[in-house]
Amino acid sequence: MPKPSPKTVPVLTTDAEAESFLEQDLSALDFTQFKPMRFEALPKSARITMRLPEPLIAALKARAKARGIPYQRLIREALERAVAEG
Repeated sequence: MPKPSPKTVPVLTTDAEAESFLEQDLSALDFTQFKPMRFEALPKSARITMRLPEPLIAALKARAKARGIPYQRLIREALERAVAEG
C-alpha cells in the first residue's frame, strides 16, 4: 500500500478557515514547508531617515521579496544583528 502524501497547509484567509483547519488531525502535516519567523514584540516608536544608493535599495528589496518580508524589516534585522554582534 503506498504511503499517503504529507499534508500541506492551504492558504487560509479568514480566522474561521484557520480554526477549521486546526480542528483536524495534523500529525501527517509536512513541517518542512514552514519557514522560521521572528515575531517583532517591541513597538516601533522612533523613526529614522537615511539616503542610500538606488542599487543598494534595489538589492535590499529583491532580497526581502525573496524572503517574503518588507524591505524595512530586512534593514531592521540587519541593524539588530550588527548591534547584537558588536
